[in-house]
Amino acid sequence: MTQENENLNKENQQEKPAEVSADFKFLIAEKIGMTQVYTEDGELKGVTVLKAGPCRVAYVRTKDNDGYNAVCLGFGHRKEKNLSSAMKGVFAKNNLKPLKHLKEVRVEKTEGFAAGQTVSLAGRFNDGDWIDVQGITIGKGFAGGMKRHNFRGQPASHGASDRERAPGGLASRRSLGRVLPGQRMAGHLGVERVTVHKMKIIKVLPEKNLVLVNGGIPGKEGSIVYMLKTVKKVPKPVVAQPKSKTKKEAAKAPAKKK
Repeated sequence: MTQENENLNKENQQEKPAEVSADFKFLIAEKIGMTQVYTEDGELKGVTVLKAGPCRVAYVRTKDNDGYNAVCLGFGHRKEKNLSSAMKGVFAKNNLKPLKHLKEVRVEKTEGFAAGQTVSLAGRFNDGDWIDVQGITIGKGFAGGMKRHNFRGQPASHGASDRERAPGGLASRRSLGRVLPGQRMAGHLGVERVTVHKMKIIKVLPEKNLVLVNGGIPGKEGSIVYMLKTVKKVPKPVVAQPKSKTKKEAAKAPAKKK
């Protein structure tokens, strides 16, 4: 038996990496695109398809060593030649393939987390769950005040031919003599991190690592987004109750025999 075959047998005999508890509600996902699906009630929904996980735990931060508790997740793989020397050492120390997208997540306690563990979709998110999705918006280049900040523009009458899309005064005043920081003006639009709260999961396909989320999600196809349990108040499920008889229906009902 050659050395290569022995190495393959050893790899096959190794146990699968442990799974992080399903109570940890966070995943790195890739936006695939949008489509339409029918719900069980026959309602047509526009959904975003996400490829969620599986992720790997790259390393764990502890309060004693680093000053805070956090878990770093990795999604996807990259070539080792594109890594810095520091990251090569991190992955070599934990016997991991180089991970492409890394994200540190703050946690209260680090017990139960270890480098090399997997964070999969199965059992972590289910149909009907409410989540928050964080992504980077599509860049739209340099935009004016009306497109960027929804300004209404100036009157398009009385001979003002070049003021129709102008932002107006900058509120600098004579005594101030300068524009205050943060004044909304024309500039670069997009490429901002945006969090969309309280999005409903329509369908989870754990065997394909796919999640169908109701509505649109920031970012273009192929961009990386973060899925986590919503921090907002979840609406209570509506339970259909039997209709009570109206006064007219009660009057028409036959009288009970004595």
